[in-house]
Amino acid sequence: MPLYEFRCPQCGHEFEQIVFSNEKGPMKCPECGASKPGRLLSIFSSSTTGTKAGASASSSCGTTSRGFS
Repeated sequence: MPLYEFRCPQCGHEFEQIVFSNEKGPMKCPECGASKPGRLLSIFSSSTTGTKAGASASSSCGTTSRGFS
């Protein structure tokens, strides 16, 4: 479930909302009721252990040198 951040173009209120892919209809600002709040760029955090991000000394996906185990 993706959590998005929005800002209302009318009142400037910033809020977060879970947006489901099957939702229909326009989203509204919870403060003033204006439609079409703008989505903000969000900063996310990720952490890795051991080696550089994207590289792994061991795989957790259950593969072997001959394919899936």
